[in-house]
Amino acid sequence: MVRIVAPTDATVLINGETGTGKELIAEAIHRCSDRSNGPFVKVNCAAIPTGLLESELFGHERGAYTGAVARSLGRFERANRGTLFLDEIGDLPLELQPKILRVIQERQFERLGGSATIHTDVRVICATHCNLVEMVDKSEFRADLFYRLSVFPIDLPPLRGRADDIPLLVHHFAMHYAARMRKPITVIAEEFIAACARYVWPGNVRELQNFIERSVILSTGTVLNGSLSELTHTPKSSAPVTLEEMERSHIQQTLLRTAGVVSGPNGAAARLGLKRTTLISMMRRLDITPGRSLTVPPRAAA
Repeated sequence: MVRIVAPTDATVLINGETGTGKELIAEAIHRCSDRSNGPFVKVNCAAIPTGLLESELFGHERGAYTGAVARSLGRFERANRGTLFLDEIGDLPLELQPKILRVIQERQFERLGGSATIHTDVRVICATHCNLVEMVDKSEFRADLFYRLSVFPIDLPPLRGRADDIPLLVHHFAMHYAARMRKPITVIAEEFIAACARYVWPGNVRELQNFIERSVILSTGTVLNGSLSELTHTPKSSAPVTLEEMERSHIQQTLLRTAGVVSGPNGAAARLGLKRTTLISMMRRLDITPGRSLTVPPRAAA
């Protein structure tokens, strides 16, 4: 899908859980596009305070607000003839969403405190771990902006849904960190790879990467073994004490085993002996979203 959409100038929306590599996919789209020689500018919409985000995106003129002692170029200007990556777009404040929609559609905007219209040639790629469809239904995200962003959606599956990739990732990260730390690692133990493949990795690729780095640091020989006890135990938590907590825990564990699939013969609804609509109603009542915020049952982790 990256190869298909990269040569175009279409807006891309990357959906996936935290740690699945959304930024890497965005960079790959940029590198494979005709804009690869242009800038790749990143903005994390959740990391910048709301009061500063507009200035950060569109820039400001001198004297636009207290402390604006000089003109500043925004990210849309810096990304001219390149790509702008808006990470965590679900956290974009509602008051800024019409301005983002305008600059994507018309490729023009004004700096904060200025009246001159600035034209920019920029491709926008967005990413989120939120369910934007639900946010649109709750009026937490503009529908017109959502439809404009999701011209070409790419869904990144969680690491637990692509277990065949785990041995490749383990080998890649192990050799990378071994070379960086000048460790004499040449072999990865089979039981180590097997344990990594069985683990559910709630933190996805990022968690796997950090675990491999830690294992390389602790390694003293040529064979990478790592601390397998970390992959067979999950943090202890108190047992559910109310009926609602028991329902939530049971549904979450079932969703985890079905990789978030609700309907179908192998979906969570069938396993729980419920109608799909009944399960969805219960999930809404218990504030459960498939693919996010799932607890890790000890059996699955083992």
